[in-house]
Amino acid sequence: MLEGVIIKALSGYYYVKPAPGRGTPDTNVSAVQCRARGVFKKRGITPLVGDYVKYTLTENGEGTVEEILPRDTELIRPPVANAHLAVLVFSLKEPDMNVQLLDKFLVHIEQAGLQAVICLTKMDLADESDDRYAQLVRLYESIGYEVIITSSRQGTGMDRLKQRLAGEISVFSGQSGVGKSSLLNALLPGLELETGIISMKLGRGKHTTRHVELIPLDNGGFVSDTPGFSQLDFLEIGVEELSDCFREFREYAGGCKFRGCTHTHEPGCQVIRAKEEGDIAESRYTHYVQFLEEMKDKKRRY
Repeated sequence: MLEGVIIKALSGYYYVKPAPGRGTPDTNVSAVQCRARGVFKKRGITPLVGDYVKYTLTENGEGTVEEILPRDTELIRPPVANAHLAVLVFSLKEPDMNVQLLDKFLVHIEQAGLQAVICLTKMDLADESDDRYAQLVRLYESIGYEVIITSSRQGTGMDRLKQRLAGEISVFSGQSGVGKSSLLNALLPGLELETGIISMKLGRGKHTTRHVELIPLDNGGFVSDTPGFSQLDFLEIGVEELSDCFREFREYAGGCKFRGCTHTHEPGCQVIRAKEEGDIAESRYTHYVQFLEEMKDKKRRY
C-alpha cells in the first residue's frame, strides 16, 4: 500500500498527497482523490485533514483510504490531525488588537498541547509612536511565547515566519478579518486565496475560508488555513485545568496553601501574590478570572 497525508476533505472525498514512510510530502506531486473504506464509518472513525494514511489506487485513477496511522495530536476545532504548531494571527489595526481573545486562543492551544506562535499583522497600519504594541510583545515574550510582527503589504516578518513553518503541519487561527489569507498569499505567491473585506462598522471581516485544507509550502511545511472564529467556548476544558493553561501561573501554583486552589480568593495563594507583586500581568490574571466564571456558567447551563 501507498502512504500519504490527507490535505483536504470535501463532500465525502479525501485528497491524499503522497508521503512515503510518513515523511515530508512531495509538493510537486498531485493529491489523489480517495474514498474511505466503509469500516471507518462502522467504527465511528472519521479521517481528518493531517492524517497520515495508507491507501490503494483504483482503476479509475482514484484511491481508497485503507488505514489511518496513529495520530500525534488531534484538534476538535478545527478538525486537524498531527499539527504541532498553532499560529495565532491577530491584527494591530483594522480590527484593533483583541487581547482577551488572544488569551482565550492561548488557553485552547495550551490545552491541546501545541506550540504557539503569536503573529501580529498589519504593522504598516499601526502608529509607531504607540508604545502599547511594544509592551504587548514584551509581555508575551516574557511568558515564553514567540511573537512575530508582520506586514503582508510590505513583506515584513515573512522570512522569519516562513522559516518557523518549515517541516511542520501548522494551524492558522485567529479573529476573522485579521489578514490570515493575505498572510498566506504573501508566504506563497500564486496561492491567491480569497481575502475578505473589513466592515468598518463592526470592525471584523467576513469569513473567507469555508473548509479545512492543508496548503503546501515550498519548504516542507503545511499550513491549515482554518475558518476564523469570533468566539470560542470552554466545553472541552475542565475548570481545574484552566490555571495550568496560563503558563506563568505554573511556577507559583505549586506553592499555594490549599490543594485545588482556584487562585481567586484563597489565603496563601501564590498566584494572587505574584499578581500583586507584578510578576503576573494584571491583564492575564483578569482574563483568567473572566474565563473561570464563563466556564462555571457554561457547566451550570449544560
